[in-house]
Amino acid sequence: MSDKLKDVVKEEIEQARVLAVDAARSAAYLYPLKGIAFFFTHRALWRPLADKLVPTISLGLGVTVFMFAVTYVPQAAVLSVFNGPLAIVSTILLVLSEASTVFNVLSKNFLIDDALIDTFDGTLLARDQQALVSQERQMKGGSDYMARLGKITKKPFERFTPKAIIRYFLYLPLNLIPVVGTVLFVILQGRKFGPTAHARYFQLKQMSKHQKEEFIESRKAAYTSFGIPAVLLELVPVAGIFFSFTNTVGAALWAADIEQKKAPGETTAPGLRSQAEAASRKEL
Repeated sequence: MSDKLKDVVKEEIEQARVLAVDAARSAAYLYPLKGIAFFFTHRALWRPLADKLVPTISLGLGVTVFMFAVTYVPQAAVLSVFNGPLAIVSTILLVLSEASTVFNVLSKNFLIDDALIDTFDGTLLARDQQALVSQERQMKGGSDYMARLGKITKKPFERFTPKAIIRYFLYLPLNLIPVVGTVLFVILQGRKFGPTAHARYFQLKQMSKHQKEEFIESRKAAYTSFGIPAVLLELVPVAGIFFSFTNTVGAALWAADIEQKKAPGETTAPGLRSQAEAASRKEL
């Protein structure tokens, strides 16, 4: 029995090592930072955020203050039993995570959904990906890539489902474990955040559910490495609103790099591929 246990532990350690190596090689963890830099240097991308700035800041402040006022003391009391003096740090991170989750549910469903889509599509246009964006959006003329964005044909961002909320609360007990538990909690949150950040990309590429699952599975480590710093940035009170937009920019930059690294003539978007094949048959 002990030998089997050792084998299982060794296997898990080896899988974790492989994932860590893949994550490091992907350099996906840099895209949240690249998103910040790109956002600051491309003023046209500020417009969607500026249009939603007052209501989102008000919502973010309100949610954060409410969560600390109502949930900090009871959760600190529980965590102090398990974490001792580290309970203060663990509780702050936990409440910030909870406030961030509540804010994301409300803001991304009712306030900034369209603004984030505009930010993602505008970033793709800034990276010369008009063919991709035009699959699911009307395009206008002009040199200003944000002004060229027309009507959206579909809204791709997945709303916060009951399943996601249940999963979040299942992860919460990890915070009872000093330091390590909080780290694991952030990692698990990041693992789910990564693919969600590319929801618009998957729609623009017209991927089926199966294609999307395969795409995510082949980049599992990369998506986790993107998600962890992105989650940490969005945990920052009030400023997390700003980082929601820069993370969107970072996700779009990553998508553009994936597209540009493909071999000439290659495409993984079924819609683009079918159009190319139809045009080829007409020429023949």
